Amino acid sequence: MKKKTVKILKIVLPLLMGVFLIWYSYSKFTPDQLTEIKDHFKNANYWFLLLSLLFGFFSHLSRAYRWNFMLEPLGYKPKLANNAMAVFIAYLFNLAIPRSGEVSRALVINKYDNVPFDKAFGTIVAERIADVLVLGFIVLLAFALQFDALKDFLLEIIPIQKLLIAGITLTLLGIAGLFFIYKTNFKISLKIRNLIAGLKEGLLAILKMKKVWPFIFHTVFIWIMYVAMFYICIFALEETSSFSFSTVITAFVVGSFAIAFTNGGFGSYPFFIAEILLLFGISATVGTAFGWIVWISQFVMILLFGGLSLLLLPVYNRNK
Repeated sequence: MKKKTVKILKIVLPLLMGVFLIWYSYSKFTPDQLTEIKDHFKNANYWFLLLSLLFGFFSHLSRAYRWNFMLEPLGYKPKLANNAMAVFIAYLFNLAIPRSGEVSRALVINKYDNVPFDKAFGTIVAERIADVLVLGFIVLLAFALQFDALKDFLLEIIPIQKLLIAGITLTLLGIAGLFFIYKTNFKISLKIRNLIAGLKEGLLAILKMKKVWPFIFHTVFIWIMYVAMFYICIFALEETSSFSFSTVITAFVVGSFAIAFTNGGFGSYPFFIAEILLLFGISATVGTAFGWIVWISQFVMILLFGGLSLLLLPVYNRNK
């Protein structure tokens, strides 16, 4: 019963957070401002949004292709089509349950290409580490370009005292967790140790790769496509079309972290995009409209390709 309650809360609480942020942001607008936001949607150039979807598609396809660079040293080479559909399904699942996509992705190639779940999941974790390194570089670039704006923005959201308390709490919980896993012989701790062993093999696959440079190329390419996907959207609105590079990078970084707050960034993405753009002299109405336009374009892409992947995956593998 407790497990079921936790699962429900993992879905419901982020959604409630998104609903609250939507209510909170729109409650501040006057009727005239709400009309202005609607006008921005009506006057937007949606051809640029279609182009952004193309960049998004290429990034996910590159991610699917890159995956095999880590699976090959382990003795597995899933079909590219299965990899691609697994990636799209992962993003689709993340819209419903945060962080569930990684699990579903590993389950897909376990079912259709017989890749052990723990090893597949380990390679996905290794991928994420590589992605975090690139995102870290982009964050540093954003701070170098707009240090004062980002510092004030982040400290307003997360005061330094709360950040320190959270860090100390997580550290203590981590130490307690490691003690339980490695110093006890409960059935659950043994299962976790076996899972960690499989994850470790998947993580070490990144060091055994023969195609290190192609892996690096695709990692960089994926993030170039992510930035391009965001950048091209600024031309959808006349008021955002003259954004500087530093503004684009800063907003992109804030948007990337905002996605973690709720299911796929529902409610939180437009809210935080609007908040950061205020620092650059962009009105709340324009920022809110732009945030929703970018989020909706990404949502439609994931819904479209993720839904098609769910339908086509069993059909494609029917006679395999």
